[in-house]
Amino acid sequence: MQSATETFVAHRNLLFTVAYEMLGSAADAEDVLQETWLRWVDVDLGSVRDRRAYLVRIATRQALTRLRTLRRRKEAYVGPWLPEPLLTVPDVAEDVELADSVSMAMLLVLETLAPVERAVFVLRDVFALEYGEIADAVEKSPAAVRQIAHRARAHVAARRPRKTVSPAQSRDAVAAFRRALETGDLQRLLDMIAPDVVLLTDGGGVVRAAVEPVVGAAAVAGVLGRIGAAMSLGTAPVNGHTALLVRRDGVLDTVIAVRVDDGLITGLYAVRNPEKLSRVERETAVRR
Repeated sequence: MQSATETFVAHRNLLFTVAYEMLGSAADAEDVLQETWLRWVDVDLGSVRDRRAYLVRIATRQALTRLRTLRRRKEAYVGPWLPEPLLTVPDVAEDVELADSVSMAMLLVLETLAPVERAVFVLRDVFALEYGEIADAVEKSPAAVRQIAHRARAHVAARRPRKTVSPAQSRDAVAAFRRALETGDLQRLLDMIAPDVVLLTDGGGVVRAAVEPVVGAAAVAGVLGRIGAAMSLGTAPVNGHTALLVRRDGVLDTVIAVRVDDGLITGLYAVRNPEKLSRVERETAVRR
């Protein structure tokens, strides 16, 4: 039991990150960890050649099962569904590939993949598992996994941000965005956002939020222009990138993640559902 516990603890952050990238929900990822642990303690460790790979296989299978259930919940969700934001440690931003993989923009791209495609992409392109290890996790042949990986990679490449944004660029973009909101400088705001910018607001039917995407610079600026006067604004590392934290009377009200392409803000992801905001008050460790 001690050996099993030590191994699980050593890989816990990795397993959480795998589950979170597959599900976009920290609460569900924690449930996957619990289910993985319950199965892991029943394993004959003497028969396990690679404990890390074995644990990832258990977690992946549990996440795939939960992902199918989660998809049904999302279909009944009120308004846009956004991933649950995480307050990440600052050094995550320095690992560009990890920060990109847990960003709001990438998690939304992963939402467009089929469950097995998502699992294969995450395990291969983010965590660099061998095709044989992935095949065991998703119960496919290595040849089939190669085909799935190729298809998923092409799908993601067509939809992901065109260029990786450095930590400095992310901080600068959000700082300028914050200043424009605080000063009510509509022209500065318009200069920062792309003509076809999209704002998604996730209230989950619990708090007020747009139930359809807000599209276009003028429409988005009109919505955002009402924030600065009524709220206090701050920043924090969220999902590997600097994000805007909006507080009302000292209480966290909204987390706004930003997507930047070619120097302009092309996507804004505003999570308002209070059930999704608990992970922004305490740091969550994500690891590859």
